[in-house]
Amino acid sequence: MSKIFAWSISAALAGFLFGFDTVVISGADKQLQELWGTSDAFHGSIVMAMALWGTVVGAIFGGIPTNKFGRKNTLLVIGILYLVSALGSAFANDPITFAIFRFLGGLGVGASTIAAPTYVSEIAPPKDRGRLVSLYQFNIVLGILIAYLSNYLLRDTGAQPWRWMVGVEAIPAFIYIIFVVFIPKSPRWLISKSRTEEAAKILEDINPEADLEKRMLEIKKQSENQIMGENIFMKKYRFPLILAFLVAFFNQLSGINAFLYYAPRIFESAGLEANTALLSSIGIGVVNLLFTLLGVFLIDRVGRKKLMFVGSIGYIISLSLVAAAFFLNWGGLWVPIFLFLFIAAHAIGQGAVIWVFISEIFPNHLRASGQAFGSSTHWVLAAIVPSLVPVLFTTIGPGYVFAFFAFMMVLQLIFVIFMMPETKGKTLEELGEELSPSTNNQAFQQ
Repeated sequence: MSKIFAWSISAALAGFLFGFDTVVISGADKQLQELWGTSDAFHGSIVMAMALWGTVVGAIFGGIPTNKFGRKNTLLVIGILYLVSALGSAFANDPITFAIFRFLGGLGVGASTIAAPTYVSEIAPPKDRGRLVSLYQFNIVLGILIAYLSNYLLRDTGAQPWRWMVGVEAIPAFIYIIFVVFIPKSPRWLISKSRTEEAAKILEDINPEADLEKRMLEIKKQSENQIMGENIFMKKYRFPLILAFLVAFFNQLSGINAFLYYAPRIFESAGLEANTALLSSIGIGVVNLLFTLLGVFLIDRVGRKKLMFVGSIGYIISLSLVAAAFFLNWGGLWVPIFLFLFIAAHAIGQGAVIWVFISEIFPNHLRASGQAFGSSTHWVLAAIVPSLVPVLFTTIGPGYVFAFFAFMMVLQLIFVIFMMPETKGKTLEELGEELSPSTNNQAFQQ
């Protein structure tokens, strides 16, 4: 188990860079707009959101290298993209160059949401799969916390602190590349490429006490059941496709990425001073980390569905309170407190579940494609929603924006109660048969 944990945490470090890269821009937000004198629309949709558009492209096409060249090789390329992006962004002298290098980092983020959860889900035993895959999410929130802390510590460094803020990411990117070099390839991917001897050695290394022949037969059986030219849009895969879409859709319609990108600006809108707003952002990172740890602890104990239920209730309460605070001008520390509750609800619910759940619900030969579809849905919305925030805040106001997010979480609660299946404790092959049964099996019944 110690080997599996070490390999899982190495792959999951892609999540640390994901979290750091996504949030580090929040500290540079206003500095960049003032430096280059860009409009709200250009700043929001190009300077700030270009990394997210890169993420969309990475998510849409990341399944191709993940399937063709393997999970490990794709993770290695992701690390190189992060490294180049960090250094290039730090030395950029105009908004277009900056946006291009941020786009490269976005490619790494998008591809990592496919390759990392897929890799970990394929090496993890069923009883620990939720916990091990959710290490990716834990690393995301750790990266978010370190980015907020880094931004605060570097806020007065040099004549242009933003260069240090975005450039420091090169250090963890280099460390991650070294770690990935030493992880093995995914045994399920090797079997899909008919490299059974290599796969058998890794499976035996993963669990020497398991019946190796039985496990190999189960994985081979599902691989052999595939039909040439199959894709996730076929009728038999409609149910997992809808599940992946809705989980990703609701994740972003909670407003989580919009908030993470603009946390200091939101706090300032609520009446906090600039330094206090940056400091409050660190508090958000701490709450996110603590409740993600709780989610990691609970996900294989109580299951994915119960965590989503609790998270949905928390979303509805917290977002409604944030909207009320803006409508009624409560000011002071109320908005940070309510947003801390919002982050806690996200961390224990959607944050802990999304990448685990999507990595479980598709059969082995279509897992990377299914993960790419879910990630693409997630990141298209993650690019659109934050790019609209500066304009929406100045036109209709923050209160209406947060009220809309609260309404969407009511719809998520309905989805969780009536449609979402529980996946804990089952092998990937069992889930493949249940959620997208072959023609000689009965259709999945909830």
